[in-house]
Amino acid sequence: MTAKHKSSWLWAVLLLTGAGDSGRGASLAPAGDIRRDATVMAIEQAMPSVVNIATTKVDEYRDPYLDYQLRFFGKRAPLQRREEPVGVGSGVIIDEDGYLLTNLHVLEGADTVRVKLSNGEVFQTRGVVGTPQKDVVLLQIIAPAGKKFQAMKFAPDDDLLLGETVIALGNPYGLGGSVTRGILSSKNRRPSAGGEQLDIPDWLQTDADINPGNSGGPLINLRGEMIGINAAVYREGQGMGVGFAIPVKQITAALADFFTPEASAGYWLGARVGSFNPPLTLSEVQPGSPAEKAGLRKGQRVLAVNGQSPRSLVDFHRLVLGDEKDLTVTFQVETNGGRRAITVSMIPVRELVKQKFGMSVRDLTTQEAAAIHAKPGYAVIIEQVEKSSPAEKAKLQPGFLLTAVDDRKAGDLLRSVDMLATKKAGDRVRLSFLVPRSFGTSAGDYSATLTVR
Repeated sequence: MTAKHKSSWLWAVLLLTGAGDSGRGASLAPAGDIRRDATVMAIEQAMPSVVNIATTKVDEYRDPYLDYQLRFFGKRAPLQRREEPVGVGSGVIIDEDGYLLTNLHVLEGADTVRVKLSNGEVFQTRGVVGTPQKDVVLLQIIAPAGKKFQAMKFAPDDDLLLGETVIALGNPYGLGGSVTRGILSSKNRRPSAGGEQLDIPDWLQTDADINPGNSGGPLINLRGEMIGINAAVYREGQGMGVGFAIPVKQITAALADFFTPEASAGYWLGARVGSFNPPLTLSEVQPGSPAEKAGLRKGQRVLAVNGQSPRSLVDFHRLVLGDEKDLTVTFQVETNGGRRAITVSMIPVRELVKQKFGMSVRDLTTQEAAAIHAKPGYAVIIEQVEKSSPAEKAKLQPGFLLTAVDDRKAGDLLRSVDMLATKKAGDRVRLSFLVPRSFGTSAGDYSATLTVR
């Protein structure tokens, strides 16, 4: 072996053994466990916020044998209740107080919803609010006082890289916590409805396997942040599955509607924030609202609410309500490079509608909506009508359903108030309403024009 070859061979040995690394003991393997790569660490961070969902339907029945015997005595067997499984799905916890999100279609036909955490704990939930337009529903875990949960981190809106690694977490086929990995295939896709093509720019597309039961679970990036909620899988000719997720931007928009004093407490503020994570910026301020009159403006950054800095959109909502007996809220906002304190006095939503039209309205209950074969959010129901009011002069009655304002769908109470609140005294407003079948021959769709008082 020549001196040149011997030298090359020696350097190869030194590099492979690390002996030539100036005594630092370098290794080709990364520090720690080589298996704990970015994917594993992202899953470890996110999994405690993912829940398995099981839904059941409650059936009432009578024991037929006992019922047959008791009929001889003019009696009926007592009603008994049993729970029948309806389906499974996934969800994601978004706040330490147990608020969680899933798809609205996951809860279809369900009377009870139970969730199982990654540590095996099982809880019942209560429904809060949902939106069929975005297929998102907000639930809250029923837990002992003081119980806190690990919340999922939200990725910033539109912080997406085409081709980046993404991970789908959930409960496929009811098998329990499961993960699949793929890439972000498209930032603007939507599954077809009827003959519609996949060209509507709103949903995310991924090749990570999303199977039945994954719906409602999070789609995360390698930072362990949620970029979307798994919603559907599209298969054609039994080929490779193409999964879809509702992007976090749309989820935040839905939450901005859910977590408002109007929706949750019936108080009119008239301002919304446009992000889930700080910095929280006002994305909308309704003209003529208490917020607008006090000086809040779109684009202002909210630094504090009643003296405390909000940690998230949910925390912002919590601070705004604070003591519900006090409808005064003080905001510290950043405007024109400086800080300004703005105090807003909220007013009850129902009182606003009553002042303008002389009627009180509320959202439809699930049972009321089912009776007219509609979904909650289809209309609002008139509860009371004052004498000599614009509503009475238009011959509106309690029990009528308000379906549209100036030919725009009324929807739920929040949307209705949005449209009615800006009307000024003397304005003429065209209301469309449905008279239910219970009113007999007068049942049907009608419209009337009211003058705001």
